[in-house]
Amino acid sequence: MGQKIQQLQSMQQNLQNIVMHKQQVESQLIELNSALKEIFTTAQAYKIVGKIMIASSKDQLQQELEDQREVANIRLKSILKQEESFKHSIEDLQQEVVKELQEEKNEQ
Repeated sequence: MGQKIQQLQSMQQNLQNIVMHKQQVESQLIELNSALKEIFTTAQAYKIVGKIMIASSKDQLQQELEDQREVANIRLKSILKQEESFKHSIEDLQQEVVKELQEEKNEQ
């Protein structure tokens, strides 16, 4: 029983990490979408490389941002699947623990 509770706590911690990672990717997507919108409103595009900002071709920069957005969307889909899987596993394990606790209580 104690082992299942520890496993449940570990799974909940892993779920929290997944949720934090999901939030980071969602934030990255918001930034990418914002940058893509801004490209269309400006005549000259710049990008940051290391600690310097350099002029860049709008088309090239747009393609880079779209590629990054595609990768981020794929990562987000994967994270969402992981999150859903962990939630189901946690729910199943919680039900097992509750059932065992009720059985122990009934035996007393």
